[in-house]
Amino acid sequence: MNKALIAERFSKAIGTYAQKADIQQQIAEKMTCLLQQHLPATPFNKVVEFGCGTGNYSRLLYHTLQPKQFFLNDLCNGMQACCHDLLDQGAIFLTGDAETLDFPEDTELLTSCSTLQWFESPENFFHRCHHRLSRNGYLAITTFGQENMKEIRSVTGQGLPYRSLSELEAALTPHYDLIHSEEERLHRSFPSPLQVLYHLKETGVTGTGKQHWTRRELNRFCEEYIRLFGDNQSVPLTYHPIYIIAKKRSLSPDPSPKGGEEENVL
Repeated sequence: MNKALIAERFSKAIGTYAQKADIQQQIAEKMTCLLQQHLPATPFNKVVEFGCGTGNYSRLLYHTLQPKQFFLNDLCNGMQACCHDLLDQGAIFLTGDAETLDFPEDTELLTSCSTLQWFESPENFFHRCHHRLSRNGYLAITTFGQENMKEIRSVTGQGLPYRSLSELEAALTPHYDLIHSEEERLHRSFPSPLQVLYHLKETGVTGTGKQHWTRRELNRFCEEYIRLFGDNQSVPLTYHPIYIIAKKRSLSPDPSPKGGEEENVL
C-alpha cells in the first residue's frame, strides 16, 4: 500500500470531499447513531479518531460524545486546517500513519469511519489498539467489504484487498468482545462511467488506482462499464460499508490454586 500516494490523492480532494462524499457522510451519521445505542451514556474522558479527513465524522463525534480530551489523526497534515473549528475547541491533531503511530494510552474510544480499508494489516492494528485502550475501552470502526466498488473491479481488475465481515470479526475476537457488527450495500447512480471516475477523484478514493488514462483506455473503460452495468439511463456504483463496535477484553489471570487448606478427613 503506497501511503504517500494515498496521502497525495486525499490532499488533492480536500476542496471537493465534503460536498461529494455523501455516502461517507451517511455512513458517519449511522455510526454515530450506533455509538449512541451501544456505548455507555457516561461522558468519555479520552477519544481518538484516526483517519479523520476533513472532519465530517469528527464533528458528529464531538457534539454527540463531548469528550474531555479529543485527538484527531490523519495521514495528511493538510487535514489539520479542515478541522480548525475543533482544534479551536481543544482538540489535538496528530499527523501520521495510524498503523505505526502511538496513540495516547488509556484511550476510552478509538474510532474511525471509512479508513481501515487503506491499512496494510488491520489484524496487527487491532492488536496494537488493544494496548492503547483503557480497561473497558472500545474500538469502533467502519470500513468497506469485498463488494465495495465491485463495478470498478469487474472492469479494471483492480481494487483494494477488502476484508470480509467474518474476517474482521475473526481478527478481533482474540482480544475483544464484539458488541455490534453489520454490513449493508449502498448504491449510487451516475449519468455515465466518466462521472463515476470524477466522483472517485473528487472523494480521493483513487488512492492506489491509475492516475493517467489514455483516450483508448478511457473509452474502453466506459464501453465495458456500460455493457456490464448500464441501463440506458445511468450506471451504478456499489458501496459495501461494514460497521463494528468491539469492547476490549480484560484478560483475567488464571485463578490461583487454593493453598494451605487441609483435606477434611471424616
